[in-house]
Amino acid sequence: MHIEDAMKRWAIILLAGLTCGFAVTLPAADVSLINVRGAIGPATASYIARAIDLAGDRGDACLVIQLDTPGGLLDSTKDIVAKLYESRVPTVVYVAPAPARAGRAGAFITIAADIAAMAPHTRIGAAHPVSIGMGGEAEKVDDVMKKKQENDTSSFAESIAEKRHRNVEWAKSAVVESASITAEKALELKVIDLIARSLPDLLERIDGREVNSHALHTARAKVLEIPMTIRESFLHTVLRPEVMFILMLVVIYGIIGELSSPGAILPGVAGAIALILVLCMSAILPINTAGLALVGMAIGLFIADIFAPTHGVLTFGGILSFFLGSLMLFNRGDEAFRLSLVYIIPATLVTAAFFTFVVAKGMRAQSLPVRSGKETMLGKTAPALARIDGASGKVFVEGEYWNAISDVPIEPGQAVVITAIDGLTLKVKPKQT
Repeated sequence: MHIEDAMKRWAIILLAGLTCGFAVTLPAADVSLINVRGAIGPATASYIARAIDLAGDRGDACLVIQLDTPGGLLDSTKDIVAKLYESRVPTVVYVAPAPARAGRAGAFITIAADIAAMAPHTRIGAAHPVSIGMGGEAEKVDDVMKKKQENDTSSFAESIAEKRHRNVEWAKSAVVESASITAEKALELKVIDLIARSLPDLLERIDGREVNSHALHTARAKVLEIPMTIRESFLHTVLRPEVMFILMLVVIYGIIGELSSPGAILPGVAGAIALILVLCMSAILPINTAGLALVGMAIGLFIADIFAPTHGVLTFGGILSFFLGSLMLFNRGDEAFRLSLVYIIPATLVTAAFFTFVVAKGMRAQSLPVRSGKETMLGKTAPALARIDGASGKVFVEGEYWNAISDVPIEPGQAVVITAIDGLTLKVKPKQT
């Protein structure tokens, strides 16, 4: 019996040792990392969703979203929040590096994560609904609609804070009062979970935390960065107010240039392609319809001044209209989609010059009389060499003999005026004396 008990004890000790040794040598799960910079839009939503799925498929310890954004589109933000809710892998939003911020849409994304962290001297908040939907006219909406937008966004922030057990009152104030606070204040108000100086420090601090009843093991985990795909990077770069503004100028210059100088082809093709891209982008970016109308009116004034002798009055009005329209084209209250004067002022001057010199000369050239070819004979006078009637006749024009016909009989030697050309036959009429 003693021998059997001893053998059992040694077997248990050996099994425990092997188990411990296996546990020690078992590699820790990796940590996925993505960097989100700039305005939140469809490309960002696609990037985050793909990263969450990939990290979940790989069984990573967590996904860290390093964030620095002034805000963005509410629809894209809602998609991101919904994806964070259904994520199989623990999500960590880390607002860094200083002086990064999680403004507007970024505030919603931060508090929607399983773990919300910030670097020292970063900011979060100011989530008031400046630009909701596609109108881009938050400053113009009536009080009732403004209140509805505010209440809806406030409820959205409140629901996120309640789900993640964070400061509900502050989440509401971030929307209603545009409250913005530092990382240190956010930690004090329980808006975030921790402050970390760097990514390694973050992984050390969240090591051992429980998310959905599972402890995180991140202290010695390998960090694998998930980059944007070419498509996501392209959309993230293109879906910007500056890019859309430049494409609008290509539409204007290309189509108007083609109309003023028919046959060039390239300007028309470039303008048509740019027009399709602008229409696609206008369904995503918050466009101000009043600004778009002012830009359209400016183009009309530029063209009208080419034909009307207003001594530049309409051109001046077009310049002013184009400048104000460009200024209003996107909501200047939302920094994420604000069009800088660095683009507006040069574009206004170039557009005024384009219509004043290029388009004006092209359209005036079309109204000049023909200077070469047989069309130059129209309206000229010549003597009839033989009797001209509806079937036959001859005239001598610019050193050449031409067949001629007329609706009324014309006797030889009588002066005729050329009214039309049909192949090698001239249609003429008697010259009125």
